[in-house]
Amino acid sequence: MNTAENKMISKSYSHGLLIPGMLVYGIIFVLPTVVSFYFSLTRWDLLHVEFIGLDNFKTFLTQPSTRTAIPHTLVYAIITCVCKVILALAIAVILSNEKIKSRTYLKSLIYSSCILSTVAVGITFTQLMHPSKGLINQALRVLGLPTYKFLTDKNMALGSVMFVDVWRGLGTAMVIYLSGLGAISKDYYEAAAIDGATGWKQFTKITLPLLVPSINSVLTLSLIGGLKSYELLWTMTSGGPGYSTEILGTVIYKLFARSSYGLATAGNVLMFIIVCAIIFPLNSYISKKTVEL
Repeated sequence: MNTAENKMISKSYSHGLLIPGMLVYGIIFVLPTVVSFYFSLTRWDLLHVEFIGLDNFKTFLTQPSTRTAIPHTLVYAIITCVCKVILALAIAVILSNEKIKSRTYLKSLIYSSCILSTVAVGITFTQLMHPSKGLINQALRVLGLPTYKFLTDKNMALGSVMFVDVWRGLGTAMVIYLSGLGAISKDYYEAAAIDGATGWKQFTKITLPLLVPSINSVLTLSLIGGLKSYELLWTMTSGGPGYSTEILGTVIYKLFARSSYGLATAGNVLMFIIVCAIIFPLNSYISKKTVEL
């Protein structure tokens, strides 16, 4: 058997190993996605399907709740994403300093928020932010400071939920950054110190460029999580008061709850398109900035 035949057999064998994974991926992801696109063009229930074209999308986009939900979703995703990217990076850089004695304990403490159920976190903060009985407002009263209607004031509700979302997501982002920082050789910093580079110079010229893959991961995960967020907002405000915290996730849930399955599926497809339209170009752009170690 010659070398060419060996290469062909090896290539065929390698392609054969891909088949089980491709089948699983196709059944779990591709097939449901295609089916969802089809059902978004229909009026359906568990027994009947009626093809109605793009009517579901027209109806979904013209709803008052949707017109409010789309900008809220974008604002929610962008602000929570930026806060997680910046705050988690600052925390990771600080905790990567070996001079901090309690850094292992602090890492565990910050990450502990990520292992909690989203619903449990939502219920807990709903009680903490209660306008009269909440621990936060009670503490403000003791200090002689004004109290706030965190979740019942239209101007504060969305910001209050975003604060909780950022708090809960910092741990995961921090771990990703710490992993990236651990992969950077100390030789770079030693060489920079010999050349007289300050701590800020080392951070901007060494740490940040070499952390681009980690930043990309945190940015992508945070942005996707913000765009398709649902559980926390529903637990804390159910989209209220009024439409002040309505986002696409809560609108879609309400449509499913009242058996408007085709309309809700169209909303899911629209969310999928928005996520892809934002994430893929952004991810591609940032990936080009990656510095090889």
